[in-house]
Amino acid sequence: MSDTGGQLRQALRLRSAQISLVIIAVVVFLGFAGGLLAPHDPLAQDTAHALSGPSGEHWLGTDYLGRDVLSRLMDATGRSVVGALEGVAVAFVIGVPAGLASIFFGRFFDWAAQRIVDAIMTMPYIIFAVSVTGVLGNGLTQAMLAIGIFLAPLLFRITRAAALTLTRAQYVEVAELLGASRWWIIRRHVWSKVLPTVAVTTAQLAAAVLLVVSSLTFLGIGVKPPAPTWGGMLSSDLGFLSQQPWAPILPALAIALTAGALNALADAIRDTTGLPSAPAGGGLFSRRAKPDAEPTPGGSARTPAMAIPAQTSAQSAGQSFGQEESSHG
Repeated sequence: MSDTGGQLRQALRLRSAQISLVIIAVVVFLGFAGGLLAPHDPLAQDTAHALSGPSGEHWLGTDYLGRDVLSRLMDATGRSVVGALEGVAVAFVIGVPAGLASIFFGRFFDWAAQRIVDAIMTMPYIIFAVSVTGVLGNGLTQAMLAIGIFLAPLLFRITRAAALTLTRAQYVEVAELLGASRWWIIRRHVWSKVLPTVAVTTAQLAAAVLLVVSSLTFLGIGVKPPAPTWGGMLSSDLGFLSQQPWAPILPALAIALTAGALNALADAIRDTTGLPSAPAGGGLFSRRAKPDAEPTPGGSARTPAMAIPAQTSAQSAGQSFGQEESSHG
């Protein structure tokens, strides 16, 4: 962990990581205090000044109902941040413990968990979110519950792949021989090794969930109007491009800057620590690649990297033992 801590500090010295942290800090601050710092009521309508341009009273102009755009952007930050945090929290709570348990709690649990994961990942996330909100009600928490369940398989597979390389570690085998419980082994030996990989994936997942929140609110799912959201503002501004062609740029820029900052921070940590990222061959929503088993040209699954030295040492030990026997003979 000390080496990992030093690598994380090295990552935070990068200019890209520092800029990303500043952007994320501003977004989080506005998420908690944006509604209080807004210069106008984000819901107040003034139809006499609808679709007006930037001015001293309205720095970013007004929308089609005369509402202050800057105030709505600041107030919408909180809902976007809370929605992303809820979705990531649900995915983390479901996916990470299940990924660890699938390695250390028997083949039946592993088989059942992977079948459930495969079943969830066959469904389109938009349809899944619409179905859940239709049953539980149209709210941001309900929508993020659905998205968290849908994205939990990603953290499940990343955690399982990271923990799979530790099952043949000598300190884990010694702890098992000494009678240590599986939960103690996970807490003591496994979790500290898996955490950096999970942290990088979680940062990338937060960016993906933010985009999902924006896409759902763009469609009117999750938040009921007139509550402002970045996706909802983008949707309404697209209907008045002839009067304000620049208006959709503002919420789109807020979404792009926040998602880009999260991805840049995750990339900086991954590059300096040498940790794996999301499965290769696709984005965070890829169905094709599984990080815990990589196919070789011959068609078989490649053994995890940490298991190879143990096998090599066992083979070399067997060869040396055979040489000793032949020399004595």
